[in-house]
Amino acid sequence: MADSQVTLRTRKFIRNPLLARRQMVVDVLHPNRANVSKDELRTKLSELYKISKDQVQVFGFRTQYGGGKSTGFGLIYESVESMKKFEPQYRLVRVGMATKAEKASRQQRKQRKNRAKEHRGTAKTKGAKSKKDK
Repeated sequence: MADSQVTLRTRKFIRNPLLARRQMVVDVLHPNRANVSKDELRTKLSELYKISKDQVQVFGFRTQYGGGKSTGFGLIYESVESMKKFEPQYRLVRVGMATKAEKASRQQRKQRKNRAKEHRGTAKTKGAKSKKDK
């Protein structure tokens, strides 16, 4: 199924020298196929523009009703360094160029915040009594 014909068309092509990239709307024609992976689209765009796959970023794809055509956005950076500099962290994580920052769960962060609020304005000794105990 993955070997079926996939056609890429780019439109609204803009050079953006301030962000060291070229940006465009990408139309993907994929008859007899549900959709095309972003990794495959990055590979095809890199072949089309004769650059490294690491300099290409695609996102925001929506499949039209009835299938067979998807439209999204593509960015081609002049270098890998400029991509790391200007791309949002979450998109770098998606393509494997960065690691996701691990943090505590939302509930744990809220509980920690509320425990800290109980001691505000009191001496922060280990055995400080709360107002409820007095």
